[in-house]
Order: sequence, then C-alpha cells, then structure tokens
Amino acid sequence: MRQLAFDELDRPLARDHSLTIDEVFPEELANQLSQIESFNKHLFRPNTYLHKWWARRCGSTFRLILKQFVPTLGRRDYYAAGGLEGKIVLDPMMGGGTTLHEAIRLGANVIGADIDPIPVVQARASLTQVALGDLQSAFNRFFDDLHRQIADYFKTECPICQAVVDSQYMLYGLRKTCACGEAVQIEQYELRQEEDRTIRIWPENWEVSDSSRAPQVDATAARLITKSETMCRMCGQKYQEVLHLPFYARYAPIAVVGDCPKHGLFFRAPGPQDLTRLREADRQRHHLDWQPLEDFLIENGPKSGDLVARNIRSYLDVFSSRQLLYLHHATRLVQEYRGAVRLNLALLVSTSLEFNSMLCGYKGADKRRPGAIRHVFALHAYSFPYTAAENNPVNRQKSSGNLQQLFRDRIVRGRKWAIAPVERRITGQGATELVPIVGEFDGGVEVTNERELTNGQQKFWLIQGDSRNLSILNDNSVDLIVTDPPYYDNVQYSDLAAFFRVWLARLVPDEADWKYEHGDSAVAPKGNGQATNFLQVLGGIFQECQRVLKKNGRMVFTFHHWEANAWAELTIALNNAGFRLMNVSVVYSENPVSVHINNLKSIKHDCVLVFAARSKELQSRWEAPTRIATVDSETFCRQCGEALGWLLDSRLSANEIRMAWKEFILGSA
Repeated sequence: MRQLAFDELDRPLARDHSLTIDEVFPEELANQLSQIESFNKHLFRPNTYLHKWWARRCGSTFRLILKQFVPTLGRRDYYAAGGLEGKIVLDPMMGGGTTLHEAIRLGANVIGADIDPIPVVQARASLTQVALGDLQSAFNRFFDDLHRQIADYFKTECPICQAVVDSQYMLYGLRKTCACGEAVQIEQYELRQEEDRTIRIWPENWEVSDSSRAPQVDATAARLITKSETMCRMCGQKYQEVLHLPFYARYAPIAVVGDCPKHGLFFRAPGPQDLTRLREADRQRHHLDWQPLEDFLIENGPKSGDLVARNIRSYLDVFSSRQLLYLHHATRLVQEYRGAVRLNLALLVSTSLEFNSMLCGYKGADKRRPGAIRHVFALHAYSFPYTAAENNPVNRQKSSGNLQQLFRDRIVRGRKWAIAPVERRITGQGATELVPIVGEFDGGVEVTNERELTNGQQKFWLIQGDSRNLSILNDNSVDLIVTDPPYYDNVQYSDLAAFFRVWLARLVPDEADWKYEHGDSAVAPKGNGQATNFLQVLGGIFQECQRVLKKNGRMVFTFHHWEANAWAELTIALNNAGFRLMNVSVVYSENPVSVHINNLKSIKHDCVLVFAARSKELQSRWEAPTRIATVDSETFCRQCGEALGWLLDSRLSANEIRMAWKEFILGSA
C-alpha cells in the first residue's frame, strides 16, 4: 500500500473558525460513538496505540470537539474530511497523543508537549511518514537476528513426538514458606478449559494432564497449593513469600506450553531439557552488563511503592533470566537501525515488556481467552500474580504479547489505518458500518520551530518539557488548545511509566531526555484536602495557555473526579489563569467492564469543558448551584461542570472555592 503524498492532501485553508461549541455540542452522537469505542479503543485508533500509555480518552470524542471549530458547516460533519487546515492546535499535556492524531487528520498543524519523554517519542514514531514495507523489512531482519541469538533458550519438546519447537510460554507458581517447609502457590489447578477436556496440574505430583485422576508418578518435594489456601494445614502457620530472594527467583516453573506442527497445542510439566535451558539462562544472566545499575533502581512512588513494599528494588529483578537475555540482545540489535525505523522498533520492544515480565499473569485457563497473557498494567497499577506467565517474545507463531503479534497489531494495523482511516457510523439497532474518510491521513512532517509550523499543513512540533514554560511559543500564536489533563490522583503516569523509561533510555538514549523531575508532573498524591502539586503545576500550565492562545481562541479539555478537592484545585488553577467557562457537555468515556473499574463506584463520563479568556464582553450564564447529586456519574459530571462555571464567574478566593466545593459535593453525601 503506497504512502499518500502531501500534495494529494492539499486542502483550502480555514481562515476562521466556528465558535458554535460555546453553545452546543453533539452529545448524543458523542455518546453513541464512545460507547462503542470504549470497549476496544486500540482497534478504533490503532495508529495512536503504538506504545502503552494510560487513561486515554476516546478519539471519536476529540474528533467531535475539533470538528466544532471547522468554519464551513458542511465540513463540520463528523464524516467529512479535514476542515482545520492552517490552524494551529496545541496540546500541552499530550499523553497518549489523541489530540495530535485527531487534529492532524483534519489538516491542522499541531504542537504536542509533555514532561514525560514517552508521549513525545511515541508521537514522533507514529506521526512520521515511513513506508510500511520499510518497517516490515526492518522488523523481519531484526526478528530473524534476535531469534537466532535467543530462540534456543525458549525451545521445548513435544510430549508425543519429541520434536523441538518454540515454546509459547511457561507457567510459574509463587514460592511460599511455613514452618513445614516450602510450598508453591498458584491461582488454580485447572490450566485450560476446552470444549471436551480440562487440562490441569495435579498437586500430588505436579503432573500436567487431561485425565480424570492423577497419573501414578512419584510425588515432588514441594507442596502445590492454590491461592485460597493461606494457612498451612499441618503447622497452622500463614504462608509467607520468600522476600529475601530476587523477585524472578520467587517463582518455580510448573508447566510449559507449546504448539507442535504435527500434534498441535500441548501442556506438560517441565522436563529435564526445559530445566537445563532455564539454568543456562540464569548462568548467562550474571554475565550481562547493565551498568550503571543505579539506572534501574525503583523509586518509592505512589504505585512503584507496591514493588518496594515487596522488597523489589530494581526493575531488572521483575524479569526472568530469559527475558533479560531478550532485552540485552534486542537493545543491541536496535542500534543497527536509524530514524523512524529504529524508533518504531525500540517502542515495539519497550511496549512488549508489558507482556514479557514476571509480573504478567495467566488468564488462558478460560476457554474464551485461550493462551492469553494478563499484562502488567491491566489494573492501572502493579499486581503480583500467583500463576505467572513467562512469554516467549520470539515465538514465530503469533500469540498474545509476542513480537510477531505486537508488530501486526501496533505497527502494521496502525500504518494501514493511518493512510486510509475509517470511522464508525451508527445504522440503528446497535449496528454500525465502516465509513472511509477519503482524503485524510494520520501523519505529517515534523518541524522544530514556530516559523516552520506556520507554513503548509499537517506539520507537527513536539516539545519535551514542563508546559509551565512554553517560552519558545509567541504570545497569541495558537488558535486552539485541546487537551486531556491528569485527573488529579487517578493515575500516577510518571511513576508507572518508569517501568518502560529505564529500557527506552537504553534502546534510544539520544531520542529524549529520559531523566526529569517527576515532581513536576501535574498529579496529586492521594487527596488530603490540602493544596497539592496538581494545583501548582496545572495552574502554571493554564497561565501559559492563556498567554499563547489567540484572542478568539478556545481551550477545551475533558475532566472528571468524585473528590471535592480535585474540582477545587482545578477551579483555582483556571481562576488564577483568567479563564471562564463557556460551555459544558457530558460524554460517555469509560467501558464499565474495564478491569481497573469493574464493580467499583467509578465515573463513566467526562465533562467536556470549553474555556475562553475572561473579558468584559463575556456575560455570565451560570446559576449558583446548591447540592450536587452523586447518584450517577452523568448527573454528577454535568452539575460539577455547571458549578465550575459559576465559581469562575463568582471570583471567590481560593479558600472560598474550597469551601464551596465541599458544600456542593460533600454536603450531598
């Protein structure tokens, strides 16, 4: 498939922009689209999902936001191509890059800024034009070289014909101790449910089979127990994790899974050759040079503190020896490539780590998810599996989380979609149809200064740094600011992202500044009702937004939170920067069955908040609220947005704003 040339995408400049969003927003369409997209966001916007990032909003919602600024009514239609040619759109907290991708498709020139380097390098890799054929050729060469160097460590034997094949993954149980000795704890004895059989591991002897009773084999030394057994039945002591061992060594192998060309998928107990391969990888582990080791030390942060609490002090220790060999050779091989090809390969290796560490759980027992790996951040936090799944990243067959599968899903699918993007149209009765958006392209040309940005269309300028200081941008130089700021204390982005940053700093050391002050991130610690870093950082960013925004420009962002203090700090930051609220809409944002919010009292909606610089010409439109209902998230978000508008017009002091929000929200509990 050929790459589109930019002269084919040349569209007339949008000389002005609409401000209809001050009065109306297509909430019904936004809700219809987001309720579908929220189930599989990565399938709807695949070119935005090259690398892991957290709390991404629906691309359809941000396309609708941007479409409201298109001056021509016909081109304002969601399914019409372009409409923002010649406009400059800024996202000062770009995160996953949703705004950049949606705006550049509409022909805008975009500026993305973030203090964390991962959003910057991900946007550069996914927006830079490079032929899919070049990426495929580079990946094939990279994978073949990597397979030759490490595949032997991941081999296993078919239990029927003894053919040597690539393993799919190996399962491990967590080692525990009591006064009686050692036990190994796993999720459950059933390893795979199929239509006509159940594969299980037998606690009497650790044999793996689909028979109805345990095979007659000598018993093993260690007891095999499930997670429900917290106390030893013999000594009465509670089982304890062996915290003095490195994390990877706290797991014992219990089953190996492979796929024989002749006999198909198999589960079996690890054999002598499997154990020999593990021992050889352990021996090689000690010869790998990761100096300086200080680069891998884990800081005691809001989420990484969960690692420290389990005596995990280095990011090296959450990987098995075979996984570290994979990282060692992959890092060296990536250096043989250049430009966007090298960056795409590096990000592919980095994002693969979410499926290739000893923090990965096993969810393949369910027949609905055969072979599936529970990735590291399924819960938007660190979790510690009883049954860990050690993936084989260089398995030639595509399977959950290996390089072949990830290359297809994150790069091939993304690049094909970028040159021929499609949207969903609701056709009735819950059905949808795909609508090609002819003439749009999700990509552009990178520039490095404001002068280059103002020439032509679909240019992107990426800035890594603290958005409280955007001095490289002139006053009144940006038409629109569309962003998705951190939601107070909901997700600790910088802290979680360290899991990837330590490796990207080795894979592409010159691509970004990989060390920065995490305290400068606009994220609050768990709220205590007092002023937090969220207010300080967000307030500074909003002041810069006020400075660079054109007189008739607008700042739009989405936000939600249950806590009064989160809304109070947002209000104070906006008030100090001189913004007032023009409109609030409420859209569906979160899939209620998402693992990290399932069965929790979680907000499933976002406020879409539209702001303008405060001026005498803008009259107040907001009424004083009394109480805010917390019965459902949609009503709650709408009433919070309206209260925000009134408070920004009221010009109350910071203390009065805090008191007001406590009365609005807590008074209704």
